[in-house]
Amino acid sequence: MIAFADPPVESAPVIESGRSIEELITTVSASRLGTWLQCRLKFHLRYVAGISKPPTAALHVGKAIHAVLQQWTLARWRGTPLEGEAISAVFDVAWATQEGQTVDWDGEEASTKAGALATVQTYLRETPIPLDEKPEAVEVSAEIDLTSHGLPTLIGVLDLVRAGGRIVDFKTTARTPDPEMVKHTTEVQTTGYALLYREATGHQESGIELHHLVKLKTPKLVVTEVGPATEQQITRLFHLIDAYVDDLERRDPVPSPGMQCSMCEFLGECRAWQ
Repeated sequence: MIAFADPPVESAPVIESGRSIEELITTVSASRLGTWLQCRLKFHLRYVAGISKPPTAALHVGKAIHAVLQQWTLARWRGTPLEGEAISAVFDVAWATQEGQTVDWDGEEASTKAGALATVQTYLRETPIPLDEKPEAVEVSAEIDLTSHGLPTLIGVLDLVRAGGRIVDFKTTARTPDPEMVKHTTEVQTTGYALLYREATGHQESGIELHHLVKLKTPKLVVTEVGPATEQQITRLFHLIDAYVDDLERRDPVPSPGMQCSMCEFLGECRAWQ
């Protein structure tokens, strides 16, 4: 392996240890940038105030599926691929051992679990990755020091790097994604992954694949291919990180009301914001 240095839940919030502004502008990740872009106040509540919410069913499903695919890719890297009943066994363990508070299943855990397993099985049947292809890297942390650009260190975790330097990211969704919209909305993440890969290996990635596992009644797999990051995309990412740092240093988080609010777990706190 490479040596890389939903709907709101009506429950009382859990107060965790927040992070200082200084810490949050020392390092930055694509997930943090994504939350900040959605809403400055949401970012403040989650990362600075340290307020967490009970996990949703969708989050539990996504984590369980991701855990199975991680074990599947690791097994292939070791030369002992998982097949048949072994997949179901790994899924059962992943489902039962997700961290966090108990999900309110409203009597639908069994059907939700069956749908999640069907989604995994669909992926393994339809994956474009040959079973005999050994991964270059699996679930690795990476970072790149951007202080020479006046920016913080960029950090991240790569789900999978295929042979030849193709970066793969697994995603679960309830709707069939539009390829062009996916490329647009994931540009921060894919450009960040490209920089992390280049820093870790000294080589340019050959491309990026976004593998969407669509949780429909009949699950399906949608693969969106993205080319290597361009200089224009890297410049945009650097400007975005610079704006992120400037905004956090002002220490004045404001809400961003919009259609996304109906799915935000911090709606109650936002309505009470002064």
